[in-house]
Amino acid sequence: MSTDRTHLRVSGLDVEVVRKSIKNLHLGVYPPNGRVRVAAPAHLNDEAIRLAVVTRLAWIRRQQAAFQEQERQSEREMVSGETHYFLGRRYRLDVEERPTRPKVEIAGPSRLRLTVPPGLGRDEREAVLYRWYRHQLRERLPSLLSKWEPRIGVEVADVRIRRMKTRWGSCTPEAKRIWLNVELAKKPPNCLEYVLVHEMVHLIERRHTDRFRALLDRFLPLWRSLRDELNRAPLAHEEWAY
Repeated sequence: MSTDRTHLRVSGLDVEVVRKSIKNLHLGVYPPNGRVRVAAPAHLNDEAIRLAVVTRLAWIRRQQAAFQEQERQSEREMVSGETHYFLGRRYRLDVEERPTRPKVEIAGPSRLRLTVPPGLGRDEREAVLYRWYRHQLRERLPSLLSKWEPRIGVEVADVRIRRMKTRWGSCTPEAKRIWLNVELAKKPPNCLEYVLVHEMVHLIERRHTDRFRALLDRFLPLWRSLRDELNRAPLAHEEWAY
């Protein structure tokens, strides 16, 4: 599917416009700063797009205001007393230095204990935490895949987990491979399920077309609410979009 990407200025807003072979216009406002994006049928002219944006200005402003009020984390220093998230819950980090193998464990309803050898630096401590996050996500994948593969009618050959700067997930349809952002370990469990299903549907329909949305509506009728929940969750130091 060919696409044409341009920008329009509408009532003080910078609007990204992507024209492609779709039937209907779709307007979205995305975190972290309220970026406005319009996916429009290829034949639609600029004035028609401007009118569509103007008619939804009040809604756009509300969405942008909500993103500005959203909780954001500063860059973590990996020291005791910091706030960290796991499965949508807030934890206080306790760092213990001991001559032992590094590990992470939940130490009560609101504490996350990071045990590291003495002298381990900030980046090395963070690497220990993110290895634990990857493991926790990996543990949740088999049950989710066994649930959704027969429902959607696809087989996922491989799911890989990595840190991504701007996406919660991506996929390679030819290889039936899905990539998930390790940051999903910080979000509520249903956000992981939503992103996984989203990417599994991309194995059927590559792009965010009307057909793609119709498939999501069929398999996961509440997907828009789950997407909003994901976007409402506290933002990390990096910037995300989905």
